[in-house]
Amino acid sequence: MDERERAADGEIHSADYSVHGKGAVGNSAARILCAAAYPVLLLAVVCVAAFALRLRWDPAWVSPLFLIGVIAYLALLERLIPYDRNWHPGKAEWRWYGIYFLLTMAGSGLAQLLVALAVGLIAPEEPAHHLGAEIPGALLTGSLVSYAVHRLGHRNALLWRLHGVHHVPEKVNVANNGVNHVLDIVLAQSLVQLALALLGFSRPAVLVAGLFVAAQGYFVHANIDVRIGPLNHLLASPEQHRLHHSTDLSEAGHYGSDLSCWDHLFGSFTWRPGREPTAVGLQDPASFPGTGEILAALLHPWRRRPAPRPGPE
Repeated sequence: MDERERAADGEIHSADYSVHGKGAVGNSAARILCAAAYPVLLLAVVCVAAFALRLRWDPAWVSPLFLIGVIAYLALLERLIPYDRNWHPGKAEWRWYGIYFLLTMAGSGLAQLLVALAVGLIAPEEPAHHLGAEIPGALLTGSLVSYAVHRLGHRNALLWRLHGVHHVPEKVNVANNGVNHVLDIVLAQSLVQLALALLGFSRPAVLVAGLFVAAQGYFVHANIDVRIGPLNHLLASPEQHRLHHSTDLSEAGHYGSDLSCWDHLFGSFTWRPGREPTAVGLQDPASFPGTGEILAALLHPWRRRPAPRPGPE
């Protein structure tokens, strides 16, 4: 798919910035909440990671419970400081998104199982190096693999038939972050987990990196009026990810959902201060089943493509 391959500079914008009624903040309490929302999320990542390492909590229950907490926190913020009130899910959408979320969680679990079966439990229990070096290494490695798979999902026609399911909704919010084809999740997370396992990162390092990635993944998809200014050049944000979902493919870069460094390095960073998508969703909505057509969406990759129409003689 086409894309604009260039980088741009950024600056901090005030919390009362409003475009066409979007992101309007009318009181000091809301402005404070806009400013504090992301730091609180990052602090939660640090605190949970620290307690999990110190108390040797089992990642099998730490990660899902933390994810539920992140989703609840961001869903609350969507009501208190929404970017676009029209993007709140309706009752029917909540039902569809719930089914997709369960499928996404199943795909994530299957990916971890496949990697464990393929390479065995090769990740060491204890770090071979200092965690201060292992954690950034695990984060950078996982982020790079995720970026590559995500970008291929947009550029390769076969993979797009999987990943395009995620781009069907014409809204971007926490609830529809789980709208994915289950095989897209299995492929992406299997490759990330496989890379981390083969490179020998310890389980504590993978746990900490995973907590940050999970928080970031839902943060960037949140329908919240939060802007992080120059930090956009280091970390992914809702400002960038809304552009990623834009129907204007010239601005729909930003394949990193955690770090921005790979978008800068590979020329897919298109964010500029105040830039917002006119519309989000598919450029050709008829090319995929609707969000509520869950079975049709799961079968879509195997649907026969329509034959090209004959051209004029």
